Amino acid sequence: MRLLLTFFLLAFTFASSAAVYKWVDKDGKTHFSDKPIENSEEVEFKSNTQNQITPPPIQAISRDADNNEELAPSTQYSVRIQSPKEEETIRENSGDVTVMASISPDLKPDHLLVILMDDKVMGSAQTTPIFSLKNIPRGEHTFVIKAVAQNGKQLASSPPRKIYLHRAIVNNSKKPTPFGKGS
Repeated sequence: MRLLLTFFLLAFTFASSAAVYKWVDKDGKTHFSDKPIENSEEVEFKSNTQNQITPPPIQAISRDADNNEELAPSTQYSVRIQSPKEEETIRENSGDVTVMASISPDLKPDHLLVILMDDKVMGSAQTTPIFSLKNIPRGEHTFVIKAVAQNGKQLASSPPRKIYLHRAIVNNSKKPTPFGKGS
């Protein structure tokens, strides 16, 4: 990136080193141009009026021992959802669903697990691989569990798990009586 920036700065410097011409119009206003015009004269710049850009030397990025995780993650996690099974139908009128996962190796103290339902984070991050979700709406849902660092960097992700939640609907409307008779 710095090499590309240096190249553009050098190209701009060479392009801007073209001649500059100065002239005074009939109203006495002074004008400058990069093209010669009738009655114009070339302007000579002194070396101290030109901008000299010297890019700083490129330095190797060093990381301290506390940030080794950013350089190369030392732990490669494997996260899998164990329960419910793929495309399992859950019949639960309260809408409560428990999602259990396995992770190996064990989480480091500064790493957490989050659960996503239909690409939305559900609840707060936690260290245990058991998630108890409450009042989930009926229908098809996809769950993913992710291992993340404290800074939010994703370390691992489970494959998506699709489930179907069935909840009974209670219909409190009055049922019509036969032949239009009242109740």
